[in-house]
Amino acid sequence: MKRIAFVFILILLFAGSSVTPVKAQCAMCTISAEQGTKNGNTQGKGLNSGIIYLLVIPYLMISGIGVLWYLKYRKKSAGYAQNI
Repeated sequence: MKRIAFVFILILLFAGSSVTPVKAQCAMCTISAEQGTKNGNTQGKGLNSGIIYLLVIPYLMISGIGVLWYLKYRKKSAGYAQNI
C-alpha cells in the first residue's frame, strides 16, 4: 500500500513540474476584456463571474452524483450487515 501511494505521489510531482503557464483566451474574450478595462468598464468582472459559473456547474453535478452513489451504497451495506 505504501508503494502505491509513493508511486502516485511521484506521478503527481512529475505531472506538476511540467506545467507551463498559459495565457490563452478566445480572441473575442481577450479584446472585450482589454477594451473594457481601458475604458473603465467592469466587463472583466462579468467575464470572471461567467467563467466561475461555467466551472461550478460540472463540479456540483459530479459531487451530487457522488453523494447519491455513496448514500445508495451505504444503505445496501448497512442492510446486509443487519441480516448477518
